[in-house]
Amino acid sequence: MPASFRSNEQDTPLPIFNFVKRLFKLPQPKPEAAVSVRIYPRSEHMISRSMISDNALKVLYRLKKSGYQAYLVGGCVRDLLLGREPKDFDVVTSAHPEEIRAIFRNCRLIGRRFRLAHVHFGEEIIEVATFRGLAGEESHGGRIIENGRILRDNVYGTIEEDAFRRDFTVNALYYNINDFSVVDYVGGMEDHKAGMLRLIGDPEQRYREDPVRMLRALRFSVKLGFTIHPSCADPIKRFSSLLQEIPPARLYEEVLKLFLSGYAVQTFEQLRHYGLFAALFPETERCLAKEQQGFPLTFLAKALERTDQRVQEGKPVAPYFLFAALLWEPVRAGAQARIKAGESDILAYQEAAGEVIARQVRHTALPRTVSLPAREVWALQPRFERIVGSRAFRLLTHPRFRAAYDFLLLRAETGEAEPSLAEWWTRFQQADEAERKAMTSPGRRRSGRSRSRKRKSRSESSANVSV
Repeated sequence: MPASFRSNEQDTPLPIFNFVKRLFKLPQPKPEAAVSVRIYPRSEHMISRSMISDNALKVLYRLKKSGYQAYLVGGCVRDLLLGREPKDFDVVTSAHPEEIRAIFRNCRLIGRRFRLAHVHFGEEIIEVATFRGLAGEESHGGRIIENGRILRDNVYGTIEEDAFRRDFTVNALYYNINDFSVVDYVGGMEDHKAGMLRLIGDPEQRYREDPVRMLRALRFSVKLGFTIHPSCADPIKRFSSLLQEIPPARLYEEVLKLFLSGYAVQTFEQLRHYGLFAALFPETERCLAKEQQGFPLTFLAKALERTDQRVQEGKPVAPYFLFAALLWEPVRAGAQARIKAGESDILAYQEAAGEVIARQVRHTALPRTVSLPAREVWALQPRFERIVGSRAFRLLTHPRFRAAYDFLLLRAETGEAEPSLAEWWTRFQQADEAERKAMTSPGRRRSGRSRSRKRKSRSESSANVSV
């Protein structure tokens, strides 16, 4: 039967709350987080219905009309309180997934770990979840826990239980469409005002339940400009190895969220500080830990800086280019070792790329739509050295030329490739046919050295030219 809508919320007494915790064996939250429910009326917050998606309002009102409780929750409420436009709007309700589907014909149920309803309005999707319940047993109905990790979690409950099942206090604020108030069971509003990111419950247990929460903590702290509470920050370095238990496909998605949100440089620095970057990209971290001729490697930092610029300008960033940058240092190191042993540069890069990708997929999945174009970008780097004759013309027509050229510019900017080489290719693209032929004639080699001499000195100059 549909749950009736409570129009007048009352403060939940602390003794009742403690009894509920004991009954369901909920992980004990920090004393400062164990507060009674607080209702912030419209006069005490800045959220207005004009700031909310019309389609989200439709979902809220239809659920309410059907006799169910319905709230906005999570990141959208958090962002609205900051005066930001949310990326999407999530709804939580007392209705079960099948009941939601019965109300909305444009609804599709998804998910195994936790059943969700997606209500489609053209390109916009409103995600609707049922209140999650508390369960303390290893396996209880729809909840399955293995080695401390939650594998499946289709246990439904009340809004009070749902609040204590969320990860961070600032993500556990509920906007009540019935009276336009904000409902807070965990002290999230106070943390929001203080700019504090705090886990609900015992941080170590929450990290064990889902190690991805460590990545989320860093991502939110950078995105929001919040400080991670010491109780939540201190265990991260010790628990970083838990990410090895997460499926690589899920970590691939998390990497995209980490680095394609417009804060890639700061996120990268935080990931390295807490030891999480090494868990995601161990070979890259080992390369970055070594200095080259007394200087740190700066290519990846520059690539991430350009990524942030593109995101902030509203330009797309191809995931394959991001991963090409993230894995470039181990590919380059492997290729240089092969070249030094006498292998041709093009073959060296191809084989090094294959080996690095084969090892990386144990940590983060790499779909073929990412790995194949990334390998092409890497493989084209030594070919930029061949500027005599028809090779330059053929390279110019390669489908991945533009991405590889942008990659070359980054290498030249960070002192890894010769700036004159990047300048040559910039001029070559802008020149007319006659000038291109003159630029690629044997008498117009970029350097006065013979090809045999260049091959002889290639290993010596590899610190500056990656071929």
